[in-house]
Amino acid sequence: MLRREIAGKYQYHVLKQARGILHVGANMGQEAAQYDRNGLDVLWIEPIDRVFAELQANIAAYPRQRAIKALVTDQDGRRHTLHIASNGGSSSSILEFGQHTDIFPDVTFVRDLPLVGVTLTTLVAQEKVDMSKYDMLLLDTQGSELLVLKGAIALLPHFKFVQVEAADFEAYKGCAKVHEIDAFMAANGFISCHRKRTSQHPDGGQYFEITYGREPPNWWARLKV
Repeated sequence: MLRREIAGKYQYHVLKQARGILHVGANMGQEAAQYDRNGLDVLWIEPIDRVFAELQANIAAYPRQRAIKALVTDQDGRRHTLHIASNGGSSSSILEFGQHTDIFPDVTFVRDLPLVGVTLTTLVAQEKVDMSKYDMLLLDTQGSELLVLKGAIALLPHFKFVQVEAADFEAYKGCAKVHEIDAFMAANGFISCHRKRTSQHPDGGQYFEITYGREPPNWWARLKV
């Protein structure tokens, strides 16, 4: 939805501490240059054919980055309809728009793409991904982030950081809200280290970019030093 170059003191320190990023919901790989400047290995995952082709072109100059075309969800083999959004595919989702249109009225769904989902755990096994390269998981899947996480429970011990974009209102119909993701992450050994508001609903709801970590509560305080 909101594509921006990762910036700021907090994110600078996070990227400096990470070995590599597994980025689900890649879109066109807008962060590729920044990831490369930080010397990161990157595995991008993007399900839309046309967008995937642009992603591959955009990361071609970075030998430590590669892309896989797949729709990552919580179940293997389940059929989904991916609704393709008008903003270059950035707001595309397997969920219908909810209050998203109140914030972004110009963004619409323009076509549907039938796809079969796969869990991240299965995809990593199928593609023989070396998980020792990736200790940060970044999710930008437009309302289905909790589904992706549920299908990746076996992989969570590999990650030092997990970053998601989530709302505290129903941006997409049936989407997981911030408190639900917080609870899931806490149950799997992660704490919320930092959250940044990225947009706001006219009635007061908010979108956040949330970073979770496995460090003790003084982790963020140490980064400020």
